[in-house]
Amino acid sequence: MAKKKMETGGKAKSAKNASAKKRVTFFMRAPEAKEVSVAGDFNGWDAKKHPMKLDKTGLWKKIVMVAPGRCEYKFLVDGDWALNPDTEETCTNEFGTENHVLEV
Repeated sequence: MAKKKMETGGKAKSAKNASAKKRVTFFMRAPEAKEVSVAGDFNGWDAKKHPMKLDKTGLWKKIVMVAPGRCEYKFLVDGDWALNPDTEETCTNEFGTENHVLEV
């Protein structure tokens, strides 16, 4: 699952800042996994670019800067592509499996 960092404040963003990348925290609960990474449209589906770190509660996390718009992503858990059961929005990909969908 991915969480978007909520922004607060009353000022409107300028057109220049509207296209700026946003900080997104991806997370996956897999306490038994040895390595987890996140890949998607935002990194060319390169699972080596964003390895995740395991916290004490068994939650893998990674903060990634993502451009505004719709993106698809998935997790690589110990070498196998996986969906996060805590994330609801998915779509069918070109391989007939599912990807997560995120609107940034």
